[in-house]
Parts: sequence; C-alpha cells; structure tokens
Amino acid sequence: MDTEEHIPKQASARELIESAGGRAPQDAGGSLRTALANAMVGMKKQLYGRGPTAAKAWILDDYVFVVLEGGLTRNEETLLADGKADLVREYRLSFQETVGNTAMSAVAELVGRRVLTYHSQIVFDPPRTFEIFVLEPQ
Repeated sequence: MDTEEHIPKQASARELIESAGGRAPQDAGGSLRTALANAMVGMKKQLYGRGPTAAKAWILDDYVFVVLEGGLTRNEETLLADGKADLVREYRLSFQETVGNTAMSAVAELVGRRVLTYHSQIVFDPPRTFEIFVLEPQ
C-alpha cells in the first residue's frame, strides 16, 4: 500500500475554520484572531478525530500564538491515567511534524505572511496545547 494514500489532503484555512464552526476574517462577524483559533481547532478535529473545547489566538509583531484547551483523545487519556505522559507527548510532537505544513499554510493564508517556523507543545494538567508560529518580518 502506498503511504501517500493515508496522508489526508491539506485543507485550506477556510475549510479548517468552517469545520470548527467558525467564520473567515473577511466574512461578516469574522475576526483574524478568531479565525486563527478556529483553524487550529478545525485542524485538530480533522486530523486527530477530536477537537479542543476552547481556543484563543494572539498576534504580536512577527508571532502568532494559539492556546487550545482540552481535546485529548480517549486513548491519550487512558495512557495519561497509566502514567505515560511522555509517550503521549512524544506521539503528539511527532504527529505535529507530520501535519505541520497544514498548520503553517493555514496561518500564512490567514495573516498574508510567510510562516518561517512552527512549534507545538502540550501540557497535561490542565490539558493545553500551545501552537507558536514565527512570521517573516514585514
């Protein structure tokens, strides 16, 4: 079997936002910060099968920060209950490398600037994911 068959097509920022029930920034009632947060929620929903329960985004100079609350899968919760936080973190960070282009493309599309680099981190008590994007200077 070809491994390319198993990698989902890269969704546009609009598709990710809409999958989270949000609006694009150019739509009536839409804002850039909310669209960024919804794009990350939509990405997690599509690619992890479950999305965060809350999200908030900030833009500061050449940086975009998104904090996502909740969204652990049942198998991750089971591993955490068994004391295997390192395994869950290792898996999440490995998966982030696989889907990083989707996240970077969505942010670049929304802010209209190239994303130079992207980093994701997760903590478990309480469960939070931090998505950090470095933008090309204007």
